[in-house]
Amino acid sequence: MTGLRLRVAGADMAAVPEARHALREMLVHWREGDSAAVAELLMSELVTNALVHTETGAVVTATVADSRLRVEVRDFVSAPVAPPEPPRPVPDDATHGRGLALVRSLADDWGIRARPLGKVVWFELKCEAA
Repeated sequence: MTGLRLRVAGADMAAVPEARHALREMLVHWREGDSAAVAELLMSELVTNALVHTETGAVVTATVADSRLRVEVRDFVSAPVAPPEPPRPVPDDATHGRGLALVRSLADDWGIRARPLGKVVWFELKCEAA
């Protein structure tokens, strides 16, 4: 099993490309192509959401096991968990409201899990070893 664990500070948007780079490095032994690019895109969407919608930062974990990549982004906000159905994107040129829609459409599986403090938003992709 291969893994990654990062702590990102609240409102630190520089953490998004840093997290993408760390995931890319972790996946260096996996086939390049759509899966790695999709994984980076989806992780950056979840990290961005956590940083934009919380002030507490987040913990990002990624694991590869049994030909599956699982990425989790955990925040520590004690608010109710958002419903698992993501909002529909705004049909104008706005840049908000598309993150979870991308996750829903591109991930093989995804979800939101309540924790005693905060929540975990996760996705999984099938991967193939190089």
